[in-house]
Amino acid sequence: MDTSDVSQFARRAVLSAPASPQQIQILNQVILAVSALSITGAGWIILSFCLFKEVRTFRHQLILGLAISDFFMAVNFLSSCAANLSGYSIGKHQAFCSFNGFLTQFFVVQTDYWVITIAICTFLILANYKHQASWIQEHRILLWCIPWCLSILWAALGVGLDGYSNIGAWCWFGSDKTRLLVNFVPRWVIIIAMLGLYVRLYRIIYRAHEQFISFQDESSSHGIPGISSETGSSTRRIGRPSTSMHITSKDGTIEVERHGTGAVTNGQTHLGRPSTVLKKLAKQMMYYPLAYMVIWTIPTTIRIYQSVTGVPAPFGIATVDKACIVVQGFADAIIYGLNESSKSVWRNKFRKTSPTAPAPMHVNVEHEIRVERLSVIQTDSGRSSVHIV
Repeated sequence: MDTSDVSQFARRAVLSAPASPQQIQILNQVILAVSALSITGAGWIILSFCLFKEVRTFRHQLILGLAISDFFMAVNFLSSCAANLSGYSIGKHQAFCSFNGFLTQFFVVQTDYWVITIAICTFLILANYKHQASWIQEHRILLWCIPWCLSILWAALGVGLDGYSNIGAWCWFGSDKTRLLVNFVPRWVIIIAMLGLYVRLYRIIYRAHEQFISFQDESSSHGIPGISSETGSSTRRIGRPSTSMHITSKDGTIEVERHGTGAVTNGQTHLGRPSTVLKKLAKQMMYYPLAYMVIWTIPTTIRIYQSVTGVPAPFGIATVDKACIVVQGFADAIIYGLNESSKSVWRNKFRKTSPTAPAPMHVNVEHEIRVERLSVIQTDSGRSSVHIV
């Protein structure tokens, strides 16, 4: 077997690698463009965090860690594509390929750990696990260390166990079976765990939404208007059944309080409409795992197909496979970064609001949703409250 035959055999041994120079050129151009898109998305999250105090909450600090991983992962992909397009074939330089593969494994795995960390912390806070929620917020440095340490361990094991090979646009594990077992099986365990956590949160938030709807129906039966209104004098309300709802917004918190019949108010009835906000928040909880499942479905399918058949996937599908991996930075910018807080602070920066206009109200999923009932000793009235942060 001559040298050209050996070279061709080595290229085809890595099933993910394109077969012809033209395919390599097209693949690297596509990945270069998608990498630039991910760098822009991740950079936007990082820039928002640096510029605005409103998006420096505990949860946004975790999202910042995810954005940093996405940013450097996309930079790593962009560097290998730029090298290939410039004529510096990364497959012919083992030192560069090993370093590029190490960074690929390091940051791709790290994003998995960040999304499950965000999911767990969000669940503990919103599900009102007070002790655990307080502990994680007091040990933020530890939370940052966990994804970095675990990803370093996996990337280092990759160097020693299988090594990193050129797969066309960057270097990674050459064996599809290795990638499937080391990366994709743990990843889907994480995705399923995320789905379970966010389904539970969806039910919690939706119950809060249903309780507010029932309160609105009760308010309508008492003739309470759906907007803030001034009531009559206090003497007209003494001993009369009254219902009020007060919505406050402070430090990204929306608090909804309900006062039952017989309570004496201070002369005002505040009634807001957070039910649509609650419903939107419940749906938002489900976007995170579903979007992650969509991103990784095609790459996982390709890994299984090539591992079982030993036949490379068609070039077009293989290109989409790699693009799904690289697009994470842009996808995370939409899923995690493009929320009401981020949009409102950017709008306020570029659009001057009226001095008399009320400050925009927004919802941050940060602290807790709590539904509780407290008896009021002074009267026979009841009081329930829903807290959303």
